[in-house]
Amino acid sequence: MTHSDSKPNAKIRKVEDAIRAYALAYPETHEDYPWGECALKVKGKVFVFMRADATGFGCSVKLKESHVEALDLPFTEPTHYGLGKHGWVSCSFEPNDKVPVALLKLWVDESFRAVAPKSLLKQLRTAEESAAKPASAVKARAPVQKPKKGTKKPPTKRAKAR
Repeated sequence: MTHSDSKPNAKIRKVEDAIRAYALAYPETHEDYPWGECALKVKGKVFVFMRADATGFGCSVKLKESHVEALDLPFTEPTHYGLGKHGWVSCSFEPNDKVPVALLKLWVDESFRAVAPKSLLKQLRTAEESAAKPASAVKARAPVQKPKKGTKKPPTKRAKAR
């Protein structure tokens, strides 16, 4: 992917903004511009290369799980510079193409998980599990009331069945 100084149209800018915001929402991520295009990194390691200009939108992600399926799509190819043999996939879109943003977000997620340190992934899983628990799963227990001295305990269900 080459970088052009020409500005992207509004549609491409919206795609770029959506992917950037999604990627930067992951913990300990930041944006860098090492070769004139955007590199989104986690702990200093790139998990997304991205460019948007008048020629369209393009990005590269590391897909350990879905790279074979991704490469079957008409807008993808193995990433150049030898990265393709390590699971990196590049996609490119012309200014008026329909960009599958939801799919690209899935790829960003997969790429983040392929590149991020295991300790960070463990923290992320813990946070995801906590967020996934419905409020009803965290029930407040009613305090157990002890019978007053000298009173009998109410019979249990087992005792009633006898």
